[in-house]
Amino acid sequence: MSLIVQKFGGTSVANVDRINAVADRVKKFKKDGHHIIVVVSAMSGETNKLIGLAEDMMGAPEPRELDAIVATGEQVTAGLTALALINIGIPAKSYSGHQIKILTDKAHTKARILKIDEKAIRQDLDAGNVVVIAGFQGVDELGNVTTLGRGGSDTTAVAIAAAMKADECQIYTDVDGIYTTDPRIVKDARRLKSITFEEMLEMASLGSKVLQTRSVEFAGKYKVKLRVLSSFDAYGEGTIITFEEDEKMENPIISGIAFNRDEAEVSVRGFPDIPGSAYQILGPIADANIDVDMIIQNVGVSGANDFTFTVHERDLQKSIEIINDKVKAKINAREVIGDSKIAKLSLVGVGMRSHAGIASKMFKVLSDEKINIITISTSEIKISVILEEKFLDDAVRALHKAFELEKA
Repeated sequence: MSLIVQKFGGTSVANVDRINAVADRVKKFKKDGHHIIVVVSAMSGETNKLIGLAEDMMGAPEPRELDAIVATGEQVTAGLTALALINIGIPAKSYSGHQIKILTDKAHTKARILKIDEKAIRQDLDAGNVVVIAGFQGVDELGNVTTLGRGGSDTTAVAIAAAMKADECQIYTDVDGIYTTDPRIVKDARRLKSITFEEMLEMASLGSKVLQTRSVEFAGKYKVKLRVLSSFDAYGEGTIITFEEDEKMENPIISGIAFNRDEAEVSVRGFPDIPGSAYQILGPIADANIDVDMIIQNVGVSGANDFTFTVHERDLQKSIEIINDKVKAKINAREVIGDSKIAKLSLVGVGMRSHAGIASKMFKVLSDEKINIITISTSEIKISVILEEKFLDDAVRALHKAFELEKA
């Protein structure tokens, strides 16, 4: 008898009919003799609706109260899913994050899970129940409701699987697995049968929307077997996310192309080249809980520095204000410039470790397409570039073809 955690996203539970379909799928696993824990997101569009209500009340909602509001979306879905299961003869119990004590830190809207009290879950499973848990949420040590950030239900599912030592964590979405790139842009994009955790972590962090980055980190840390499946395909095998050392296969050079249209660039220009400048720029940004992605620093011929970093576009204006108010005069910078009309594109593949010339081929392809590269960042298994957003789709298609990612 296996213990399986199944997570269903917003489109999978978008209405009563789809929740009933989820219940039917869970029933099949239960009838096969498995213990099942279900983690659910809010119904599609519900979180945005709740955020909108909060913003109608207060332009910038107080984070503690915003968490209390948006957490209700998943709680509704959990209750409905439990009812759907009970309706078809499967005993079930639903829980919110605070009821099973998913303990988090105090960072409202971006909380991190610290500990899970699995006692009630185990008792219910032993009693024959399917346990349905509201994803995306927890509670801090003072009893305040917290949320884990967008996509946080993935993290809830993997954390539950880790705490319970589940045999597999299945993530059900509106796609049938991980693709070489977005099929909406490249019609020949291919579903991958498997991908390493290392590659998936890069893909998630670089813009692939299928899994939240923190959920992949959790899975890698606790060796949780992870599979991505479609809620609408009863027989699909999906994509299994594996540990590279466990796989006896020859990895392709490139596994996929990830991209992110939500990037924005902040450039601090014309300040003296003195030690500590980078910290003076990024320190206040970190203090404001703004995540920084790519960073590049150049020293011009005159000895003046230019420092550029990327953030999520929603944080662009706040970042510029922070630099202007707290940093510009202190480091004697000439100007601060922001640009939201950019995108990040990345090649990802563990095969890069043993194949030279990937970067040069990538740059030649983009050059042939007359696409200018603004910024470059590399790691052992990825190459990322920043380019103008208007060229993104053409770049993805050209690179997918050049590296023959449509071929198995």
